[in-house]
Amino acid sequence: MKTTITVNLGGLVFHIDNDAYKMLNTYLIAIEKQFNSEAERKDIMADIETRIAELFTEMLGKKRDVIRKEEVLKVIEIVGQPEDFMEEETSPPGTSRKKSTTYQATKKLYRDPDNRVLGGVCGGLGAYFNIDPLVFRILFILIFFGMGSGLIIYIILWIVIPEAHTTAQKLEMRGEPITIENIKKAVREEFENVRKNMKF
Repeated sequence: MKTTITVNLGGLVFHIDNDAYKMLNTYLIAIEKQFNSEAERKDIMADIETRIAELFTEMLGKKRDVIRKEEVLKVIEIVGQPEDFMEEETSPPGTSRKKSTTYQATKKLYRDPDNRVLGGVCGGLGAYFNIDPLVFRILFILIFFGMGSGLIIYIILWIVIPEAHTTAQKLEMRGEPITIENIKKAVREEFENVRKNMKF
């Protein structure tokens, strides 16, 4: 007989057995130690927890079973080991860092909140198809003036396509693997953009 624990991970509640909980907790603490900045640490850890929660949800499916060590090991394999993503300056010279896993990134269609004029539909389509969003903006304008239905199509897409809120969703939108390294890089880019925009 094993003890199970209820945990809240990325806003979702999971039942996890005691051994798996210890492994997951150790893993999250090890990741957290990799980040120097308090602001970065908080945002990156929130995104990593959200991604882990998504992976657990996919693995459990509808059966809502207890998470075991096997599922935690699979998640660690997908997201990556903390030591694989150490800061460059803390890595000893001449040592090579192992890159993470054979996990295939899947691309999903989201509205892009960082590259939008109205609802981010064209920015999301541009990221999904690797095309400049300006092409889609011109296309919607031509359809609007040519057939009169461009605005209706845009509004329908605005309603149907979800917005990319988290860093993990933004990575998924661009088709990049959702690993610790990519989440860390994306959060740092967001901080840099905010810093540039705050300069007067």
